[in-house]
Amino acid sequence: MPKPQEISGYAAAIAPVIDAVHVNVHASARRSVAKLSGTGGFLVDLRFTLPLRPLTRADLATIYRYGDPEGREAGIREHLREGTLAESGDGQLRLTAAGLAYIHRLYEVHGAVAERIWAGHDLPAMSGPAGRVLDRAQADRVPGGALELMAPPYEPDGAGAGLLLFNRLAALRYHRADAHAAAWQAEGLSAAEIVGLRDGPVRARIEERTNLRAATPYEILSEDERRALHEGLLKLI
Repeated sequence: MPKPQEISGYAAAIAPVIDAVHVNVHASARRSVAKLSGTGGFLVDLRFTLPLRPLTRADLATIYRYGDPEGREAGIREHLREGTLAESGDGQLRLTAAGLAYIHRLYEVHGAVAERIWAGHDLPAMSGPAGRVLDRAQADRVPGGALELMAPPYEPDGAGAGLLLFNRLAALRYHRADAHAAAWQAEGLSAAEIVGLRDGPVRARIEERTNLRAATPYEILSEDERRALHEGLLKLI
C-alpha cells in the first residue's frame, strides 16, 4: 500500500476537481431548488447529516469555521421559526418532519439533476470508490473536526448512483477541510488569519501538511483506481 507521501500530489490534484463536481450539481439544480417550498438555508449543506444525527451550535461553529457567528445564529432562528428544526433542552438541533420532508424533496431534485447532467457516464464506477475513500477518511478523521459530524452521509433507499456520488464527495470534502484547519492551527493561526494569508513559506507548509493528511483516504484505492476516479470526475465538470 502506498504511503501518504507518495500520493500527496494526487490529493492536491483531485481536491479542486471534487469541488468543481460538487459546485456543478448545485449550480445546475439552483432554479429547481429555489422552487421548493420552505427555506433551504442550512438544510442544503446539512442534508446528509441531520437526517441521521442532531447537531449543536458548537457543531455548527466547527462545520462553518470560516463563517459569521451572527449570521449562523440568524439562520438557526429562521429554521426554528419555520419549523424545519427543533431545539431540545440540551441545545441539540434536530430535524422536524417538515425538515426531513424538505430534504427528501431536495434529494429528488439533486438526484434528477445528477442523472441528467452526468448522463452517459459510468456513475456506479465512481460512487463505489468514492464510498470506499470516504470510509477510509472516517477512520482517519481529525478528532473534534467537521468530518465526524458530517459522515457517514444519509443515503435513502433507492438512491441513484449520481446522488450517492454527489453526497459522498460532498462529505469527503470535510476530511480535507479538517486537515487544512489542523495545519494552519499548528502554525498558530486563526481562521481569520488563514483566510488573509498570502503566498509564502507559511502558506506552503500549510498546503504541504494538508495534502499529506488529505492523501491518507486514497490509500484504499489502487493506482489504477485512483487514476480512473480522477479522470472520471474530470469528465463530470
